[in-house]
Amino acid sequence: MRGFWQSCLALAIRDKADVRHDCRAIRFAVTPWPMAESTRIYTAALIVIGDEILSGRTHDKNIAQVASWVGVHGIRLREVRVVPDKTEAIVEAVNTLRARNDYLFTTGGIGPTHDDITVDAVAEAIGVEVIVHPEARAILEGYYETRGGLSDARLRMARVPEGAELIPNRYTGAPGIRIENVYLMAGVPQITAGMLDALSGQLEGGQPLLSETIGCWVQESEVADLLRKTEQAHPSCQIGSYPFWRDGRTGANFVIRSVDAGDLAACTRQLAEGLERMDRPAVPGGI
Repeated sequence: MRGFWQSCLALAIRDKADVRHDCRAIRFAVTPWPMAESTRIYTAALIVIGDEILSGRTHDKNIAQVASWVGVHGIRLREVRVVPDKTEAIVEAVNTLRARNDYLFTTGGIGPTHDDITVDAVAEAIGVEVIVHPEARAILEGYYETRGGLSDARLRMARVPEGAELIPNRYTGAPGIRIENVYLMAGVPQITAGMLDALSGQLEGGQPLLSETIGCWVQESEVADLLRKTEQAHPSCQIGSYPFWRDGRTGANFVIRSVDAGDLAACTRQLAEGLERMDRPAVPGGI
């Protein structure tokens, strides 16, 4: 199977500032679901759960890797919420976001401690009981056989909403959980990456979102009209502008996205030509 970096290259995902860094760090093995021929857009949302995120004590790293992973699978990450370790906040977010997206992912709150309440909150949101999953229990018994045994605290990681399936965890044994269109994953980024890897090829997606990046030493305000008119000329494309200040100069990278490779190329070419006419040379791949 191809690693995630190879998949990114194959899909021409070249958002220079972020995606390359994420790809090097994560390296999923990706087996995408066969893409549907329809133009339907599949969407996902992510709930990041944890007081430690909201307090600033822990810096979240899962948003970028979830966004990258779903993008490779032809799914758009539409929204992200960060919520505290409060049952009512998790329940409200789960019910809102699972209703308006094809998939909902959560990270955090499925560990062995008293404040790991994601399983209970998701069960409440869906309207089912919490049970100890027999396969999860067996996995944990095997994992902890030479690590001090399966304590009551460790057994908490075998609890799932009734009717749920397991997401394998090759790192610590404690599985993730999938129920209906909700996917509960660990908050530790490396473990989250492993769980996403285990889901590869299991979620249906639409056409993958392709992208091209061009950079230019120019102020955004100088090219605002050019960006708007270029995007209007290519309705299937979206142009994002990302300014920066470097070496005492102002510049911007422009990321053009589309599900149609031909439209993407035409839009990118038109934008580059427009910049050249303004005596602002375009830099393929970004600055």
